[in-house]
Amino acid sequence: MTIISYSGALLNGNETHARKKLPYPVDGFGTRAIHVGSEPNPTTGAVIPPISLSTTYKQDGVGNHKGFEYSRSGNPNRDALETALASLEAGGAHALAFSSGSATTATIVQSIGPNAHVVSVNDVYGGTFRYFKHVASETQGLETTFLIWIESPTNPTLRLVDIPRIVALARSHVANPLVVVDNTFLSPFYQSPLLLGADIVVHSLTKYINGHSDVLMGAAILPPHHIKLVEKLRFLQNAHGAVPSPYDSWLAQRGLKTLHLRMKAHGINALKVAKALECSPYVEEVLYPGLDSHPRNALAYRSLSPHAKKFVDSLKSVTDEDGVNPDSEGGFPYGGMVSFRIRGGAMEANRFLTALRLFTLAESLGGVESLAELPAQMTHGSIPEKERAILGIGDNLVRLSVGVEEADDLVRDIEQALQVALRGEDYV
Repeated sequence: MTIISYSGALLNGNETHARKKLPYPVDGFGTRAIHVGSEPNPTTGAVIPPISLSTTYKQDGVGNHKGFEYSRSGNPNRDALETALASLEAGGAHALAFSSGSATTATIVQSIGPNAHVVSVNDVYGGTFRYFKHVASETQGLETTFLIWIESPTNPTLRLVDIPRIVALARSHVANPLVVVDNTFLSPFYQSPLLLGADIVVHSLTKYINGHSDVLMGAAILPPHHIKLVEKLRFLQNAHGAVPSPYDSWLAQRGLKTLHLRMKAHGINALKVAKALECSPYVEEVLYPGLDSHPRNALAYRSLSPHAKKFVDSLKSVTDEDGVNPDSEGGFPYGGMVSFRIRGGAMEANRFLTALRLFTLAESLGGVESLAELPAQMTHGSIPEKERAILGIGDNLVRLSVGVEEADDLVRDIEQALQVALRGEDYV
């Protein structure tokens, strides 16, 4: 779905309208998440958008329809979701929803055509690595640089990339390659890559944007000036048919309405977990850019979106009688992902993971519930062992998706599991 401004929206996906420019400032992140693309239905007055399951739509004459012809090409629920996504990714004007994050990646890479070359960070999501190495390299004959693919933070070691610096290098090159940023880990709340100069932002909506571990979906968001690229991607989206169902679109839009609330809670909890891990004698290294001790903490702060920076700064301004804010002491919230290296190896890591009570041993991330996994044997198992070693994805690297449970309960769960893993005894 393409939007002109934040004030343009769908009437529950049943009709598109362009509102006049409003005399007051653009609404805040949370307000847009709740209202954009979700206006009351003009026919029934329903506050919540209905689910439109129809696969085809009546035409009053050949080519004379109400904006929808066939559900693969467009659906009221998908259009409403795309409108909301374009409004939340600061700097965005166009959004396309896909049936998965992998389908999003494949469509973008296919849009650059044959004999193209993708420059990617080496510490990348396992599915992206698999597509680049074993699909696109064989079907597209990659050669000339047309696209730069970034994850920041990377998955699973949370390395940071200086996005404005990469954009500057791309613009100085004769090929002027597109810069694509996978913003899944931080979501549109904590980072706004389009404002940093990126050409495309991609998300696995399965993760934080939906936030409830019950939808498989991806999306690409582009700035206003990429009209031709949007048209090409939309053509491929329709041609491939890799589109989400109306019900999944409805669920994802419902989930994103609480994105700002959840991301604040994820970030505060993750910071507390990271600080507890940093103090543990059973942990070799904690990887969380929000920690003051992280070598790229300053870059993490610079990369914050305007609304996230406002949130982070507000935490620092509220203190107790001792001049301390427990939610920001020792760092600042920077998403809900924390990775760490447990002392020992695969055996200790597996003991830790199976001793957890509140963190569920499972792949994926970004849901309200806390998850834990061993990347070397799970999400990144498809990457050859030698390459994993170079990337620092060893058998003792544990990745946590910190949920929105009570932070003290999560810290207590991690501490008892560490004691079981390293000392073989119950936590008291």
